[in-house]
Amino acid sequence: MTRWRAAVAAGATACVLVAGFVCRELARVGVHQGYAPAQPIAFSHKLHAGDSHVPCLYCHFGARTSRHAGIPPSAVCMNCHGLLQKQSEDIEKLKELVAERRPIAWIKVHNLPDFVYFNHSQHLLAAIDCQSCHGHVERMTRVEQQSPLTMGWCIDCHRMRGGDPNAPAANLDCGKCHY
Repeated sequence: MTRWRAAVAAGATACVLVAGFVCRELARVGVHQGYAPAQPIAFSHKLHAGDSHVPCLYCHFGARTSRHAGIPPSAVCMNCHGLLQKQSEDIEKLKELVAERRPIAWIKVHNLPDFVYFNHSQHLLAAIDCQSCHGHVERMTRVEQQSPLTMGWCIDCHRMRGGDPNAPAANLDCGKCHY
């Protein structure tokens, strides 16, 4: 009888451990934290936003008025690179694509599921810094998804009111973010 109880206890322990592992792994499905794909042109946010102090909204101007921050059109790049004497292989590639009127096939780094609605302009109006979600992009040579961008992570921020306890309450209504 003692062996039987030991076997049952060992089996139950194994089930609990496996279930815990499975639950933890399932909770990470769709989480792309750490994703940092190589881009068709090696664009350094560290050089542009960090060293050169180009504000996020200079390039991602759509974030002011749209739900999308958007990838800047090549013409925005050419505002500076059309004047610069120092050239690199990637700048030459950029100029060639602009001359041929071909888009740059950038790879999106921060992805949300299709059933999630996120509005950049609402967060900017609430004075939420870009770094709150995107991390310190101004330190990144290659952009990486720093935050998990999970529902729980967003809700925690909404409950914390973006870190400002005096800010108006952020919306916690499910229909605000989900279709």
